[in-house]
Amino acid sequence: MASFSPKPTKRYNVRSISMPTRSHPTTLRIEEQLNKLKSWEATSTSSSSSSSICSKAGSLCKGLSGLKDLYTCIEELLQLPLTQKALALHQNEKWVEELLDGSVKYLDVCGNTRDAILTMKESVRELESALRRRLVGDSNLEDSVNAYVSFRKKMKKEVVKVLAAMKQMDQKHEAFPLDLDNHLAAVVRVLREASLITSSILQSLLVFLSTPVLKARASRWSLVSILVQKGVLACENSGHKNMNEMESVDIAISNLFVDNASEDVEAEKIESAQRKLEILDESIEGLEDGLDGFCMNMNMPDNLDELITLLTDIQKFRL
Repeated sequence: MASFSPKPTKRYNVRSISMPTRSHPTTLRIEEQLNKLKSWEATSTSSSSSSSICSKAGSLCKGLSGLKDLYTCIEELLQLPLTQKALALHQNEKWVEELLDGSVKYLDVCGNTRDAILTMKESVRELESALRRRLVGDSNLEDSVNAYVSFRKKMKKEVVKVLAAMKQMDQKHEAFPLDLDNHLAAVVRVLREASLITSSILQSLLVFLSTPVLKARASRWSLVSILVQKGVLACENSGHKNMNEMESVDIAISNLFVDNASEDVEAEKIESAQRKLEILDESIEGLEDGLDGFCMNMNMPDNLDELITLLTDIQKFRL
């Protein structure tokens, strides 16, 4: 099984892109959006290490919003006659094919990620429903927790495969001619930068969705025991560092199966778990909205159709 780091490998430093002189205003706007996203990424990484329970989902929503703005500018760039003619003149070169192929693959990743978010939302809401039933006397909570944990484990395995494929995509870069005119060189440069930051944010989103369930220890509780991690059974205000919304839910659920001294204590624990699940549910809704907005603005199918039409109709530009 492929392995991956919990934090996507950074392939660039936070810096301004050095653009050719007299860049088109649209290219300059893309440069500005790219630099904003890189600064956001650096801030997101540093802030997560300083808070007790970080809103990782909220941070990712900001990143997706930034991608939405970025691809608004990219679509404007691709629709410029200057850009279209320049790309058409290089229709048979591999670096042009790479730009188109990479866009199609990211579109697939977006679709698969959206499906994962929808499934995650359904799983969280099923667990919320099970907790509500527990409050009115339904004792069959273990099966619901087992189902939730099984889903999380399956999600992690699927994400590992996607991350491995994305890393291979990121490593494929065809060299482009050094004699390109300033505008086309700038177009290629910003599109490649956009590809890298898009990959980084999507990988961060996938890593969040595949947050490992806390490690199991020997127990008669079967899969429920996976939620119990040695030294992490304190109350929800214990102040553990770097917990995201899903890990916070794990802690709350694990406490349901430990030392239930009275019905009042159990009710408090259930209410705590419900609050954590509500926060996670809202976070997932935000991620769904953010990804939908980004994918709609990305609008890659239309852009690809336009470019393919241009490249196959190249003779018109040579008249």
